[in-house]
This record gives sequence, C-alpha cells and structure tokens, in this order.
Amino acid sequence: MLRELNEFDIDNLKPIEQEGFIQRFEFTFELAWKTAKDYLQEAGVLLTEVSPRAVIKAAFAAGIITDGQVFIDMMLARNLLSHTYELTKFKEILTKVKSEYLAALETFYDFLTEKTFD
Repeated sequence: MLRELNEFDIDNLKPIEQEGFIQRFEFTFELAWKTAKDYLQEAGVLLTEVSPRAVIKAAFAAGIITDGQVFIDMMLARNLLSHTYELTKFKEILTKVKSEYLAALETFYDFLTEKTFD
C-alpha cells in the first residue's frame, strides 16, 4: 500500500523501490478521483464535465475532500510523471507524496470509510 512509504527514508530507497512507490501513487490518485466521481454521482451531483480537475473541484465544493489544492497538485504531479523523466522532478514528487499527498489521500479515505459505515 502507498502508506508504507512512511516507513522508509526516501533517500535510502533503491531506484526500483522509488519507482514502485510512484506507481502506487499514480494508481491511488486514479482510484481516488474516480471514487470521488462515483460518490458525487451517487449523491445526485450532476457533473457537466468528467475530468480529474472537474471532479476535484466538485468534490471540494461538496466537502468530500478538504484540500482541493493538494488534489490539484497531485493531478499535476501525476500528469508530469507521464511526460517527463527528470530525476529531480521524480524525487521532488516522491517527497511530496510522502509529506503532503499521502495525508490528503488518507483524509479522503477516512471520509469514505465514515460514510460507508454510518
């Protein structure tokens, strides 16, 4: 799971391990925004556009996610990873996954868990 990243010092990970955590981040982000889309639609929210950015904005407006900017930053990081192979950007994003993005994803997960078991 992505949260396992907290158990490691990023600088001491082998490149293949770093790549694995980045891949987990990409999968987790995709699952998060698509789950938010499904949640909004199930709640009756009409999405005029179904894109990560539009869903993030709607989820933030509905109070489903608490920090819309962090989710936008995650989307931009995911997009950047798809189009660049710069080692410095890769490590910068990996650091942000650990320091910022993971907490936002956990908060979203907690929201969904709470709603599921109410």
